[in-house]
Amino acid sequence: MTIVLALFQSYGISNGILNLSDNIDPTIGGILFFQISAVISMTAGTIFLMWLGEQITENGFGSGISIIIFAGIVANLPFAIFNTFELGRTGALSAIAILLIILLMICLVVVICFVERAQRRLLVQYPKRQVGNKVFGGQSSYLPLKVNISGVIPAIFASSLLLFPNTISNFSSSSEGILASISFYLGHGKPLYMLFFFSLIVFFAFFYTGVVFNPKEQADNLRNYGGFVLGYRPGEQTANYLEYVVYRLTFVGAIYLGLIALIPEFLIAKLSVPFYLGGTSLLIVVVVAMDFFSQIQTQLFSSQYEKVLSKNKVYKSKWL
Repeated sequence: MTIVLALFQSYGISNGILNLSDNIDPTIGGILFFQISAVISMTAGTIFLMWLGEQITENGFGSGISIIIFAGIVANLPFAIFNTFELGRTGALSAIAILLIILLMICLVVVICFVERAQRRLLVQYPKRQVGNKVFGGQSSYLPLKVNISGVIPAIFASSLLLFPNTISNFSSSSEGILASISFYLGHGKPLYMLFFFSLIVFFAFFYTGVVFNPKEQADNLRNYGGFVLGYRPGEQTANYLEYVVYRLTFVGAIYLGLIALIPEFLIAKLSVPFYLGGTSLLIVVVVAMDFFSQIQTQLFSSQYEKVLSKNKVYKSKWL
């Protein structure tokens, strides 16, 4: 599926370059050679990045594809910052507008960190068990459920799908017609684009949460370990309650993702900021960075735990 999408989009990009460039040989052979080489190059690059992401996931920390996207966004940050101050120097943006953008980005980082760490903790009780003369169990713990279970996947899926109208419009060299109109009304900052973007994010948030979280499986795991949620019977009743809680958390998470992603569209529409600032890019950077550092912390804790176990084994063998 990735290869098919890459072939489709690379062909559209090559057509768009042909429509904008006058330096390509206008003969059929020249155009055909350019399109074939462009499609093969971009598709091969996509396959290489997909393979590289899988290697990072298998041998590194966190999701490899997310880290690659994170690196691409961070690499463009200096250019985006320079562009912003250059607009202020030329008078295209006022100093107050630049200050408001910086404050907005800081507030967005705080909100993203707060929501991504937010959890709904369900109290789980484990009954007492008597083995011989000893009594075990009777303890309670919490089942943590994140507010945003789907992460940044809905925003990535939605933005990727909304690239298709622009890709299809590149198939035609005419600047008028139905395809050109669709591409114009679904451009960044347009009301129709914002509506579709927000709707797709909400849809994919529920869809992806349904894929990664199975209430019935979670309820069966609790029952197998002897745990139960207070006030609900193990099994189907617990599964229904977990589904009830998760989908209401997902609703809050979907609204949060949609609002975060739409902020740059308002900047484009109101302040005429010429580059994609904040929103989805900032969300990806913050979430991937948090996940990356948590993975490193987990690895450090596990390595320290293994060292302690090995030392205990050495002391025990010497004592014996």
